[in-house]
Amino acid sequence: MPDLGLDADARGVLPSQVLERAISLGIIDAGTNTVPADNIQPASIDLRLGDVAYRIRCSFLADRQAVEAKVKDYVIDELDLRREGSVLETNRPYLIPLVEELKLPPGIHGKANPKSSTGRADVFTRVITDYSYRFDEIAAGYQGRLYLEVVPLSFTIKVRQGLALNQLRLSAGDGGLADDELRRLHDVEPIMFREARPATGDEPAIPGGRCLSLDLHGGDDGRVGYRAKDNAPLLELGRTDWYRPEEFWEPVHREDGDRIALAPERFYLLLSEESVRIPPGFAAEMTAYDPTSGELRTHYAGFFDPGFGYEPSGRFFGSRAALEVRAHDVPFVIEHGQRVCRLTFERMAEPPGVLYGEGIGSSYQRQENMLGKHFRREQASPDSAA
Repeated sequence: MPDLGLDADARGVLPSQVLERAISLGIIDAGTNTVPADNIQPASIDLRLGDVAYRIRCSFLADRQAVEAKVKDYVIDELDLRREGSVLETNRPYLIPLVEELKLPPGIHGKANPKSSTGRADVFTRVITDYSYRFDEIAAGYQGRLYLEVVPLSFTIKVRQGLALNQLRLSAGDGGLADDELRRLHDVEPIMFREARPATGDEPAIPGGRCLSLDLHGGDDGRVGYRAKDNAPLLELGRTDWYRPEEFWEPVHREDGDRIALAPERFYLLLSEESVRIPPGFAAEMTAYDPTSGELRTHYAGFFDPGFGYEPSGRFFGSRAALEVRAHDVPFVIEHGQRVCRLTFERMAEPPGVLYGEGIGSSYQRQENMLGKHFRREQASPDSAA
């Protein structure tokens, strides 16, 4: 097996320089394609769409079969993603073989998540692998292709070959932090702030992570977020800083008492009350909080790279997290400070060569606007849509 150059006892997420080694050794294999340097993030690699998308009648897991064999029973149509790409309709599942393949060593496993901009556009994605009964988790030693299920939920989208909608994080062993390790880390390198002061109190409130809660106070105008519009124009995901927000989003304003009522099955973008700070030796993932805490889904995108919200000189104290929220079945009231998800933390297998931030073109450092990078940085229409 190729040697990634890790210490024998290394545990945790592989940083960018180790991912580069993995590419050069063929552990991450793009065939005749070169992996662009910009696709290698501090603790993950962007995965690119291949040249075809299969419109399928239902989602599935491979379980005891190869994906290519099992999908044949579900294909309705085949779309060409070369050149100008193709349009993917809302609420229809598509399966897209990815450019990158894996030849993982026995001790290396992976996890996939949508890119933040994908989640903010309400595009649901998850990776499927051969002979697996789980989405987004790649078993240690996996050898084979990767396939991405894509379901646009709020907007009809256009995608093309080479576009990255999701990302892969590789890890050696178990690098997760236990509660006592997390408390010690927060004492030395605060990982969560409220109003520029380290968060205190009953954090972590649940085992294995720290809670994130909602900011439903907002600014002086009372706006706390956005709700996706019905019947919006086509959203081409290869465009950046291109679309007028008011064509796709309506602003959401708080009610008296700093709360809002979510309409069922509508997609909302909100911000966390806390600011998050990921020190260089660690990475984090946003995970579900507690399914019994309300009939709502509170995130789609999940990875937080080392350096997110981090500024050692103290010029700023963390970056707030964008929260993608959808209520199910019935209207659901959420309130300022309500806990909706948690961050779990892992150590890095070795110190990262680069950190999240403006120096590598990161899009969401110090964010105060939760809209994704596809939209122009301007105020949306002032009309309320609580």
